[in-house]
Amino acid sequence: MEVETKTSQKNKELNSWGLYFSLPILSWAFYDFANTIFSSNINTIFFPFYLQEVIGENEVLNQIASTFVSYSNAIASFFLVIFSPLFGVMIDRTGKKKKYIVIFTFITVLATALMGVFGQGNLFSGTIFGLPIYLAAVILCFIIAKFFFHSSLVFYDAMISDLGTKKQIPLISGFGVAVGYVGTLVGLTVYPFVGDSGFHNAFIPTAVLFFVFSLPLFFFVKDRPHPEPKKGSFLSGYKEIIQTFKEMRTYKAVFTFMIAYFFLNDAIATTIAMMAVYAKAIIGFSTGQFILLYLVSTVSSIIGSFIFGYVTKAKGANKAVKYVGILLLVALVIATLAVNEPMFWIAGSMFGVALGSMWVTTRTYIVELTPEDKRGQFFGLFAFSGKVSSILGPAIYGTITLVFADYGNIASRLALGSLIILTLIGLLIHRTIKEDHNVKQA
Repeated sequence: MEVETKTSQKNKELNSWGLYFSLPILSWAFYDFANTIFSSNINTIFFPFYLQEVIGENEVLNQIASTFVSYSNAIASFFLVIFSPLFGVMIDRTGKKKKYIVIFTFITVLATALMGVFGQGNLFSGTIFGLPIYLAAVILCFIIAKFFFHSSLVFYDAMISDLGTKKQIPLISGFGVAVGYVGTLVGLTVYPFVGDSGFHNAFIPTAVLFFVFSLPLFFFVKDRPHPEPKKGSFLSGYKEIIQTFKEMRTYKAVFTFMIAYFFLNDAIATTIAMMAVYAKAIIGFSTGQFILLYLVSTVSSIIGSFIFGYVTKAKGANKAVKYVGILLLVALVIATLAVNEPMFWIAGSMFGVALGSMWVTTRTYIVELTPEDKRGQFFGLFAFSGKVSSILGPAIYGTITLVFADYGNIASRLALGSLIILTLIGLLIHRTIKEDHNVKQA
């Protein structure tokens, strides 16, 4: 009887389909659906295409457009580096997550819509710092939108620990990412209304879609504030962060992982930001061809993230991260050396799997490695690690394309090749983490 009861409980816990379609988890996953629309439409496709449309007229100016894309991403990431650790402290102090997701989402939606308004180019005349005022306004709104978008993800990622047990979290994480990448497909429905020019027309529809699909989380996921929240000013959170760093030996595994993630995410974040202009510059993809490639990569991400939820559960997050890193490395090598479309299709598909799976495995690994009372802080530091790398990667890429711009497309190959080195460093550092740390610190 006792054996039957245990078996029944185990089956109930592992009934993943019932888990996936519970209202809180499905609503939480729909926010991944919503934010992936923003990430793909703004970060990856239409903002880079917009800058290339406005600035790029030949190979040299295409590299200058790449530099603008890189540096605007780096500036947004700079502010995230400053504030994301403090957001983690706020989570541990108050337990509030949804409140800030709602606020930051509203700001992101507004800034994205304003990108579309200013992108029409008929509101302002004149220049500032050598740029048309309307273009400077679009870039500024992009920086604001990206900052608040990624700030909301600190709270969103930390929310996963409220949704299930540690055995369920890899499956929940994989499901969320898979649903998220379905959002990419929905986001791309704006493309027929944009075509191969006038890319600013994608900004306002993207803002609307992001807002609409965020609503289930706003209404159906409950916040879990602490009964007695800790008091302290926002900036005083740095004291708690400094104290955690002083206790680094106690949390050696998670700090080592964050260093490894720094390099792995460096490669991923830069590739996301630059893949559109790289495909057009190196392989000569038209906008339509790239959209099709992106669709295939997205389907790869959906399948990969869902499967890697089970891989992570079966093999552990440590090994799963390593598998994803190796896949990323191979994809970057093929893309750097690509001389024809089939090679780039292979690289794009492999990168899609690696991209989706990286979010699944790393988010789960943070939960495994961190104590519950400091989990918000470590998610903040996790975001900090990712955003520091999001400064370095695009800055390196943009600098290489700027310095070697006179060499034309060779500059882009050299820039993408630098990401191979970063991925190798990340994998080597990750190898130093012993898997038994998962159990000790979980």
